[in-house]
Amino acid sequence: MSESSFAAAPERKTVRKAIGPGLRKLLYVVFALVAVLTANSAYLAGVTFLEWGTGRTYQDYFYLVMFLAHVVLGLLLVAPFIVFGLVHLRNTYNRKIRRTVRIGYALFFVCIAVLVTGILLVRLEGVFDLRNPTARSVVYWLHVACPIVGGWMYWLHRLVGPKIKWRVSLVFLGFTGLVVAGMLALQAQDPRSWNTAGPKEGEKYFFPSPLRSHTGDFIPADTLDMNHYCQKCHPDAHARWQDSVHRFSSFNNPAYLASIAETRKVSLERDGNVQASRWCAGCHDPVPFLSGAFDDPNFDMVRHPTAGAGITCTVCHAITHVNSNRGNADFTIEEPLHYPFAFSDNAVLQWVNNQLVKAKPSFHRKTFLKPFHRTKEFCSTCHKVSLPFALNHYKQFLRGQNHYDSHLLSGVSGHGARSFYYPPHAQSNCNGCHMPLQPSDDFGAKLFGDLETLSIHDHRFSSANTAVAWLLGKPDVIAAHQEFLDGVMRVDLFGVRDGGTIDSPLLAPIRPNVPELQPGKSYLLETVIRTVRMGHHFTQGTTDSNEIWLDVSVQSGERVIGRSGGFEAHGTVDPWSHFVNTFMLDRHGRRINRRNAQDIFVPLYSHQIPPGAGQTVHYLLQVPEDVSESITVEVRLQFRKFDTEYMQYVDRITAELGKPIRGHRPGEPYVNELPVTTLASDSVTFPLGSGTADVPEQSSLIPEWQRWNDYGIGLLLKGKAELRQAADAFRQVERLGRYDGPLNLTRVLFREAGPGQLDQAVEALQRAAEFDDPSAPPWTLAWLSGQINRQQGRLREAEQNFRNVLESRTAEMRRRGFDFSQDYVVNNLLGQTLFDRARQIRVDSRKQERQALLSEARRVFERTLDLDSENVNAHYNLQLLCALLGDAEQSAEHRRLHQIYKVDDTARGQAVGLAKQYYPAANHASEPLVIYDLHRKPSSADGKSEVGSLRD
Repeated sequence: MSESSFAAAPERKTVRKAIGPGLRKLLYVVFALVAVLTANSAYLAGVTFLEWGTGRTYQDYFYLVMFLAHVVLGLLLVAPFIVFGLVHLRNTYNRKIRRTVRIGYALFFVCIAVLVTGILLVRLEGVFDLRNPTARSVVYWLHVACPIVGGWMYWLHRLVGPKIKWRVSLVFLGFTGLVVAGMLALQAQDPRSWNTAGPKEGEKYFFPSPLRSHTGDFIPADTLDMNHYCQKCHPDAHARWQDSVHRFSSFNNPAYLASIAETRKVSLERDGNVQASRWCAGCHDPVPFLSGAFDDPNFDMVRHPTAGAGITCTVCHAITHVNSNRGNADFTIEEPLHYPFAFSDNAVLQWVNNQLVKAKPSFHRKTFLKPFHRTKEFCSTCHKVSLPFALNHYKQFLRGQNHYDSHLLSGVSGHGARSFYYPPHAQSNCNGCHMPLQPSDDFGAKLFGDLETLSIHDHRFSSANTAVAWLLGKPDVIAAHQEFLDGVMRVDLFGVRDGGTIDSPLLAPIRPNVPELQPGKSYLLETVIRTVRMGHHFTQGTTDSNEIWLDVSVQSGERVIGRSGGFEAHGTVDPWSHFVNTFMLDRHGRRINRRNAQDIFVPLYSHQIPPGAGQTVHYLLQVPEDVSESITVEVRLQFRKFDTEYMQYVDRITAELGKPIRGHRPGEPYVNELPVTTLASDSVTFPLGSGTADVPEQSSLIPEWQRWNDYGIGLLLKGKAELRQAADAFRQVERLGRYDGPLNLTRVLFREAGPGQLDQAVEALQRAAEFDDPSAPPWTLAWLSGQINRQQGRLREAEQNFRNVLESRTAEMRRRGFDFSQDYVVNNLLGQTLFDRARQIRVDSRKQERQALLSEARRVFERTLDLDSENVNAHYNLQLLCALLGDAEQSAEHRRLHQIYKVDDTARGQAVGLAKQYYPAANHASEPLVIYDLHRKPSSADGKSEVGSLRD
């Protein structure tokens, strides 16, 4: 063979094996990991499908361990798979069967997508942290779908080459399926039981608080007090909570510490134990209470490790059920189930725990955020209160603070059909005002509604408690509360009555026209306080110690000619001022002045203002004969969280406990320097009749019709003493072209209910219904029509009126979020009307109709109890209805409950009589018609305390 012919011979190519001996071993490792991951994934997916199908939660600690295994196996798979894939691609990239090669490429990239999406879902903070909910959802579903696509591609890829060993595969899949099915069958036997009340057997640990734990046992303090654990992922929420009054609800709150110290002392001396103070602990001291430390009579309220816990993150978020609508901490709380290594002190294991939570947050979310956390019913568990016999040794039920029903029955909630005003859209829960959204990078931040920025709800719970922040030296928190209060209230110097009596001619509204005042004459200044941006009564909560008053100053030039609401010694407010509070008494007629809940008996008066309503205050001004300059009247609605009498008590007790408060001066009376917030103000300058003083042009930003309306509302709510004046005000509103005039005039005429008044009420209501720009609320028209029809004996028409209120769902109501089916006052009126209709039937031939009406009335009143289980009207009627229907057992039960919930009409006698002697100023404020004298001499020489300069 010639040299040339040898050179021309074709060169033989070296063909690499697709999978060589070494690569095959690596493939077995990949197969093993994939096989275990497949089984693991089948279990995880099975639990997911089980939850989707049942709506219940089946994730538990074992599930979380399996999820951890899923993450670990996935991470272990990354390196061997990538090495195998790259080598295999190198070995086969030039194979002739291009279709198989291309499928192999696609399979490789699909598997890479599985790994990459899995890693993205783990969320490594500082490296990559997929926060956007939409993007995270897309990545999750890619992670779910890619393995399915990958399995199909693997089958296509293996159509050429060694055959798939189907027998081995089927045996593996069958065995895996049986094991997973068995695991899921066992898993299905033990769902996480959210929304179930704890066992009654546990009541012995917590009574008289209705609080229950999930098992009936105590919960370790360490489990309840894990704020540092929450802080790692929720720093913004934690930072705001640190400044909240919830954080300082317990013995770390000096005011509460002083009051609860007395309650525990009284209970121990009276009962031989401190169990009565459990009533307070359910809401204020959940960590020592639930862990069992609270019951120790020697519990160190200052130095015990749990004394300063307050309401922790876990306490709120581990609640699993709202047991009733009674409040008083009537909820069930559980010891929450945590992810693996949550309690580990090892930094690495803690990091693993954090990554698990971030990678699989759904169980964490279900554990710590239930749907009811977004409802007003959840807040009601502690913001609705009654006092039991175990606490006061007087009565099984006395109503305390009640934000819940106050909001529920208001126009603000969209559930109260009898309000004077309604917002454009209902604010259906507490969070909308007290937990507004704030931008945040917290782990739990998300996009709300149309917002484009990740946000969370503000956990500072801004409200009105500036006292705690001041005592702790936090001016920024004080400012935040004051900002929250801005615009909540309004004060209007509405008019003057020429003559100084309630029957004197009214010159109103003041501004733009301002009447001239005559030297030597008397006038009645008519002032109106109005709740504007308030979803419950003003004031609520600690209404006996909240200090809210009108500060009125009248000056002519530099000369003060009238004053009310000034300061006296030690920061005390002039007791003859007008206070917007409740003057609460004990059974001996002494004021409840120490937040001593165990002694609460009866109020002397309550000056609370409903949401969307007004309060009218009268001031007597006598213009001096020698005044020569224009007269300026300034009125300010002032708020201070606690009054001086209470703060002096707090100062004394905390000093005795070795924890003196800010401002404490040993051996000296405490000077009340708590922040005074001006909630609203108004001023008017009056010219003198002598014409010697020019005054500037003045105006009011409040619409004239609304000023008249608010004035009339304030007069109406004060009772029968000022109904005539209220009617005159509402007639003026009607002249100004507003339906509110005749609508509210109907309320006045119905309340008067004298001869001919009902006929006039019908006429006024008809006029209100004729307005169309704007139209009167149809639900309020229906309620008033029902009231009048009932009074006039037209029960069928009244029944339909009340049903219209409770059952109507117009397009406007849906748009505004209104649903008046929860107005249980109207519901009771419907039940009473049905009951009255039944009692009108006395002939046997209509017995069946009578029984049907009685049964329907019973159902209606039972619906009221679904909304307010302590409703005395419903229990009274149900005891009668059940007796007539032959249900003696239920009749007896409702009779028993009616006796518990009804007001003790005999309580006022001696206590109120004594209080009128002890407290002349409060006695004056409790009268049906109150006129405050702007010329009364203050108790101290100059009318101010040594801290008066701080207030001016």
